[in-house]
Amino acid sequence: MNSPPFSPLSSRRPSERRMSDRRGSQIASRRPSEFASRRPSIDPSRLIPMDKTIHIGGADDFNVVFIGAGNIMFGSDEGPWNHSFRLEHKLGRRLKVVALIDPAVERAKAVLQKKCDSFVVSAYQDTRVYKTLDDFVRAMTPKERPRAVIVGSPPMFRGTLQAGRDIEMQILKHFPGVALFIEKPIATGPVHELEESFQIAKTIQDTKTICSVGYMLRYLKAVQMMKQIIHDNNLTVMATIARYACAYESIAKPDWWDKSKSAGPVVEQGTHFCDLSRYFGGEVDITSVTAHSLEWNENAGQLSHMRIDESKIAPENRIPRVTTATWKYESGAVGTFTHLVALQGTNYSCELEVYADGYQLKLLDPYVQPVLVMRKPGDDHEQQVRFPEDDPFFSEISNFIDIIEDIEEDPEASQILSSFEDACRTYELTWAIREASERSRADRLYAIAEESKATATEEPDATAA
Repeated sequence: MNSPPFSPLSSRRPSERRMSDRRGSQIASRRPSEFASRRPSIDPSRLIPMDKTIHIGGADDFNVVFIGAGNIMFGSDEGPWNHSFRLEHKLGRRLKVVALIDPAVERAKAVLQKKCDSFVVSAYQDTRVYKTLDDFVRAMTPKERPRAVIVGSPPMFRGTLQAGRDIEMQILKHFPGVALFIEKPIATGPVHELEESFQIAKTIQDTKTICSVGYMLRYLKAVQMMKQIIHDNNLTVMATIARYACAYESIAKPDWWDKSKSAGPVVEQGTHFCDLSRYFGGEVDITSVTAHSLEWNENAGQLSHMRIDESKIAPENRIPRVTTATWKYESGAVGTFTHLVALQGTNYSCELEVYADGYQLKLLDPYVQPVLVMRKPGDDHEQQVRFPEDDPFFSEISNFIDIIEDIEEDPEASQILSSFEDACRTYELTWAIREASERSRADRLYAIAEESKATATEEPDATAA
């Protein structure tokens, strides 16, 4: 397969492509130095399985607004996500979904009807469907004012200050003091809008709004046990090694394969493991991020079982098959991350290793059957702990509701493990990885072009004789 023409990025000299480096330095320079030490954690014994939890008592209704009627909110065959299901189990008959907001009104009505035909009808029998948040605000009665808003709309429609893509700011304006639960990644817009996401984070922080971002892997019992081991043994993390290999054969959504729409697999999908890396390693020196990629048009990047027609995507927007990155944490530790579009079938292969003096902590299969593999000082053998009943989706929702209800006397009993500001920093890292990989590829193409020109100049003219 022939390579595409050089893009505007790849045709520029390396010295002309450092704008993003400077932007990263500017963002990093305003990072509070103590941020890395503020890593909340939960005693893993407090993470109770959904089927063993007890509904929060009380006779008062708990009003909720859902923004988005897609899979993350109502579930699908593709994964375990389903926020409505977890809220039903946490709040029981107190749950009242006062509004379901989605421009695809017919889809919203269809999922709502399924709920009304089930045993959870009490939560949805009075739910009204609206195309926009403004429509709901205009029609809302005082009795319908929400206590929480769950944002599960696609990330390209949130996380910015741009009209129509500023749902967080709209909620803060119309419902000051109302808690927010926002899916990840916080956005997938162009990188120059990153600073807008940080501005939203500052507004959330300044208004003291309860806000949780759905990085559910932080709520895994295995992850919290890893945090407990590090804390109890006063360890300093030396390195994190993360790998995320997706089963591309099962990904049939064309937008996912288009960087101009999804922002690419590291930003949209690898975000989970970049976030876990930061959760253990601390803040990243963004200027230190380096990365390389295997592209669609390279020999090793050919895929045989794609379910979409990639020829309909512009060559410059086709996603890389492999991206691998390294960086330095502000603590001096080192991080590495590799994302692969390589596996077939349906099962992904994901793992995270954390190293400290004498310790290796390895998280395996976090999405399905989490396993923690540990090697400790004085023992060359690995110990395994399995967590067959763990449900981090429920744990993140359960902790979010407990914070709103303020039911715990112990302030560390329920905690939000990912704030909007924290999620912005993960988003920043994923974009830094994508940009670094594109720079390294551009540098390589530029070097090849320069070498070809030099070779052509040196070749003797055969007609000269």
